[in-house]
Amino acid sequence: MTIGAILGIIAAGVGAGAINTMVGSGSLVSFPILLAFGYSPLVANITNTIGLVPGSISGAWGYRRELEGQKNRIIGYGIVSLLGAIMGAALLLILPESAFKAIVPIIIGLAVLLVLVQPWLNRVLEHRREQRPVAQSKNVILATGVAVFFASVYGGYFSAAQGILLLAILGLGLPESLQRVNGLKNVLQTLVNIVAAIVFVVAFPVSWDAVGLMAIGTIIGGQLGAVVGRRLPAWVLRALIVVVGIVAIFMLR
Repeated sequence: MTIGAILGIIAAGVGAGAINTMVGSGSLVSFPILLAFGYSPLVANITNTIGLVPGSISGAWGYRRELEGQKNRIIGYGIVSLLGAIMGAALLLILPESAFKAIVPIIIGLAVLLVLVQPWLNRVLEHRREQRPVAQSKNVILATGVAVFFASVYGGYFSAAQGILLLAILGLGLPESLQRVNGLKNVLQTLVNIVAAIVFVVAFPVSWDAVGLMAIGTIIGGQLGAVVGRRLPAWVLRALIVVVGIVAIFMLR
């Protein structure tokens, strides 16, 4: 592996770790970069998922203050996320690589769309809270849990933008600020990535050198996202994600 590739993969990890902590679409940066360095789509996805685990843990730790008083939610939605992640990773095992190549460009396109509409979605969620608190009826709790499950299935199969999905679901279903919702999102996202990583390690050959470089970058990026990244202009990050997402779609064609 060349020096350029080493530095590029670490930088991809830093960017992915930071963006994942803040908005949850870091894979739209790291996945295309792995493709650019010659990894197949399947290997890039496996490397990306495993490499993001340390960064997800780092980001969740960075939001630990926002997690105070959410123990029951972490346990309940955590179990749901684990089950969904297992199903998503199983789909990657069952479906042929040709199906992955066909499906992923569509998923990336939807993820890019989510990134674009996220500012509008955040305004909707904030306005909803200002108007009235979310009623925590049994129906709302059940609907939120079901939605978290399917978001976790998606995340277990391909991790890009699962955090945005979780932010929308939890933001609509929980009577909490977006910062506290983001803290919970980081924990659930971490659980999904860990489950998928375990399945991938057991079932697929892993490029451990790339995983190690990604992990180094994501650990740094997770802390940057929790501390420094909040001060960066959101439009800069969003524009970067959209550009690399579109590049990834064309690289997979």
